[in-house]
Amino acid sequence: MIQPLSIPSPPPEWQVFNLGQWLRDIGLTWFGFDVNIYAYALCILAGIVVAVMLTNRRLSSRGAEPWITLDIALFAVPFGIIGGRIYHVLTHPDDYFFEGADLLKTLYIWEGGMAIFGALIGGALGVWIGCRVTGIRFWSFADALAPGLLLAQAFGRLGNWFNQELFGLPTDLPWGLEIDRPNDAIPVGLPEDVLFHPTFLYEILWNVTGAIVILLLARRFVLQWGKQLGIYLIWYGTGRSVFETIRLDPSELFLGIRVNVWGAWAAVLIGLIIIIVQSRRHTGLEPSPYVAGREWSPEAGVDSEDVYTDSDDEGNEALAAAGATGSTDATSGSAAKP
Repeated sequence: MIQPLSIPSPPPEWQVFNLGQWLRDIGLTWFGFDVNIYAYALCILAGIVVAVMLTNRRLSSRGAEPWITLDIALFAVPFGIIGGRIYHVLTHPDDYFFEGADLLKTLYIWEGGMAIFGALIGGALGVWIGCRVTGIRFWSFADALAPGLLLAQAFGRLGNWFNQELFGLPTDLPWGLEIDRPNDAIPVGLPEDVLFHPTFLYEILWNVTGAIVILLLARRFVLQWGKQLGIYLIWYGTGRSVFETIRLDPSELFLGIRVNVWGAWAAVLIGLIIIIVQSRRHTGLEPSPYVAGREWSPEAGVDSEDVYTDSDDEGNEALAAAGATGSTDATSGSAAKP
């Protein structure tokens, strides 16, 4: 039953905006292309922008080159999107693989369908590659990214609201979510005015709170060598294991438990392992966000590979001294001797 505080879903026309038609409507008739802009895609993009900006600020505050985060994001973002989509499709096979199915729809990410656990796996691979290219320590980047990643996920859940998907079980709570009919996720026989748990909102609040918690803990304690990433995995996995159990969307089961619940438990376990192992392996502070020999010099404005070493400086001083005394031993004149 509709409640005074129930959450309405956006109308279907909010899900997609035809930019080409809008331009023609305002008089730009020369624009003949239809360009669809999906609210879900905008939410994902907004989350990526927020995560990149926060990560850049946190990483550069530790001495990394400003906006080197963008270089790593060039690898992390596409790998994360591909991984998230593959995981989603594999864990929802009935939605994509059936007689007469259009297999191209497995690529239609703008229609919704991204699995965070797949995105984490793919994104981690992309981050590792990006860190290898830039010289940034993987764990330093992972720690800088942790709170931003939760904020990015919060934006992604807002996209689920626009798509009217991934909602929870029926509820009579005042903040129940209104869902338009027809919707394949709604069980047959439910009344037309039944409300559902707004799992998108639960996860948004949980993720934003988690981001704040990580930022506060990082300010209070020294959390390096991947420990902030560990906290992220524990925090997100704990919440997701609860929210996943009340969702109505179909999912593959393993031993009677949804696959994503197993994934959430695995995230918690991995987070604990990271914190325990890294605490034992690294008792001191990270010397730099860069691996040894790849440091960035803000004074020179160039990478460490282009910065003179101590031996180079000593050689330069020797040449300068030789020039001051008129000696030819340290100059090309001595080299000309047979």
